[in-house]
Amino acid sequence: MNAMLAREARITIIDFETTGVVRPLPSEPWQIGMVLMENGKVIPNCFFTSLVRVGTRPFNPHAPGKHNELRAEIEQAPSLAALWPALRAWLIERPLAAHNIGTEKKIVRQWAPFHRFGPWIDTLKLVRQAYPQFASHALEDILAELKLLTQVEAMCPGLEAHDALFDAFGSGVLLEYLLQLPGWGDVTIDDLVQAHPAKFHQGVAERRRNAERRAL
Repeated sequence: MNAMLAREARITIIDFETTGVVRPLPSEPWQIGMVLMENGKVIPNCFFTSLVRVGTRPFNPHAPGKHNELRAEIEQAPSLAALWPALRAWLIERPLAAHNIGTEKKIVRQWAPFHRFGPWIDTLKLVRQAYPQFASHALEDILAELKLLTQVEAMCPGLEAHDALFDAFGSGVLLEYLLQLPGWGDVTIDDLVQAHPAKFHQGVAERRRNAERRAL
């Protein structure tokens, strides 16, 4: 259990770009991006990004990102194992967040199976609960809908969606935005991790009512 307020926690926001599946080869990460959130705010100058070696394997033609332009650099990039000394402090003993955590969670667990990671916060799940009426909850679409793209672009100039660092900043800015919504200021890490639509909204509504009563 983690009863720490989310706005007081140090959270690593992580994103991987992957090759996609090309049978019989599995999907593998070719880029990682991470940013730090502290006290409810993304820290613009505290980030990590690197290409990740995947060798000469084919990429799924539908895999997003600029991997075609970077193939030579990707083939010479460090492996995830070689990056571990730099990544350890980012990933161990703190909450981790991503937009649609399935990919990130799977990669991290496969890469370092003897370590315990998390708890994991899924910004996709949270934004679906906060804005169920939106037609798309894809990260790029949500950032545009909430008018957050300019803020993200200022943090990582020259980058764009489906760059791992850009998407990590985007997920972080989205989480920062959500934590500033009415009723979200006092949510805990556990609230975010365990959030389900009915339960989460019931808790937010109750906190909002309590705040309104205190203001009377």
